[in-house]
Amino acid sequence: MPAIAGFYNNAAFDHEAEKSGLVSISINGDAFSDEVKNEAYEAVRKAAAKANIPAKIDLVIYSLASPARIDPKTGIVYKSVIKPIGRPFSGKTLSMDGVFSDALIEPAANNDEIFNTVKVMGGEDWELWMDALYENDLLSHNTKTIAYTYIGPELSWAIYKNGTIGKAKEDLERAAQDINKKFTEQRKINGAWVSVNKALVTRSSAVIPVIPFYISCLYKVMKEMKLHEGCIEQIVRLFRDRLYAGSSVPVDSENRIRIDDLEMRDDVQEAVAKLMETAAQENVFEKTDIAGFKQDFLEAHGFGIEGVNYFANV
Repeated sequence: MPAIAGFYNNAAFDHEAEKSGLVSISINGDAFSDEVKNEAYEAVRKAAAKANIPAKIDLVIYSLASPARIDPKTGIVYKSVIKPIGRPFSGKTLSMDGVFSDALIEPAANNDEIFNTVKVMGGEDWELWMDALYENDLLSHNTKTIAYTYIGPELSWAIYKNGTIGKAKEDLERAAQDINKKFTEQRKINGAWVSVNKALVTRSSAVIPVIPFYISCLYKVMKEMKLHEGCIEQIVRLFRDRLYAGSSVPVDSENRIRIDDLEMRDDVQEAVAKLMETAAQENVFEKTDIAGFKQDFLEAHGFGIEGVNYFANV
């Protein structure tokens, strides 16, 4: 039975790393579980021993999205939802085939849905990873750790920033503060940050109402302004100009790293808003970059790659 595209992406990366003399180890399993954490510790120790270097990790990136999480301490299963809070959310959205429709999402049914989403997508598991890495003596005073979030324009706030997923992202920022208090102030690590990233095509952003329409217009504008970044380019800039730019990491007033700065430029947002007002069914492929959105989505799932015969038997 074939796996999802991510499995093969990891396998290909591991293969290329080995050819280049680099160490890359992919672990398949429940990243929330103690078992996978233990497997990761052993993998680090073995790799360090083989290279004859100290088993110390200098960078921990926590980027984990999931519809559910089993709490390793209690065994309770929590399920996340992407819903507004307090009132329904409606808005114009765009399918990957360039068809407009109106979407309506009912609000979170109760506080349990908010609580469960925070348990799955918040910062608790990030803290558990950092605690366990420290207890296994795998951190050094130079270790940096970072998690990713998104804020975006006000038009998306009802479903994202101020919705259930936004509450989870707030908890991620809370966790960064707590990790800093626990480890950085005692010089056990170098620091913990949340990075506010640019809007990108993901499995989740493709199904959140309004977001595909917004991203399609955003990509049109940013590509024309020569400001567009894909996933790799964005993270290269995060490392080059933020995390490892010098003695201190540039942050905003909330201690967040902002690599959404190009997206949120006034001229970019004004141009995007104008496109969203003028885009209609008859001019959607001219006014937006829905074609680029679809291509990114296909590639993320292992399709749309030139030279591959998708009709061949496997």
